[in-house]
Amino acid sequence: MRTLYIVALAFILVSCSEKKSNEALRQTLLQQLRNSHSEEDWFAPLHNAISGVTVEQASWKDSTDNHSIGQLTSHLVFWNERVLKSFQGNTPPEFKGSNDTTFRQLNEAEWQSMQIQLDSIQRQIEQVVQDAPEEKIVEWSKTIGNLCMHNAYHGGQIVYIRKRNGWWKTH
Repeated sequence: MRTLYIVALAFILVSCSEKKSNEALRQTLLQQLRNSHSEEDWFAPLHNAISGVTVEQASWKDSTDNHSIGQLTSHLVFWNERVLKSFQGNTPPEFKGSNDTTFRQLNEAEWQSMQIQLDSIQRQIEQVVQDAPEEKIVEWSKTIGNLCMHNAYHGGQIVYIRKRNGWWKTH
């Protein structure tokens, strides 16, 4: 009987430890999502990176090989929206195109819309992760981590373009 009690206690402790671990994972992923979206910590988040950018600035390119701020933003909207749909249990539309097609040059109305879309998608992803069952957090953790790195990478490119052209605020 004592052995059964010890085994049951060990099972409870492992279960509690797993729950703590999964909740810690959720909180870490949420913080990374916020850092790459709207909360400045070690680097400028996307919200800050695109905030105040005019359509002329969003369209500027230094060469035909590099992307503009607008193109980078449209690329992020495209891929982040697909991840959001997937997290919501929907199947994103089939995509057989080249990744190059996700870097769209934008007119003024599209630029304004893309900024709002990116912010909305990021907020929705944060909410879905906040509300998801623990098993989904574990299942999605790699994708969420990659999404955060992808957003930070392109956010850094946007900040670089702004700094290079004197469009970035200095602290």
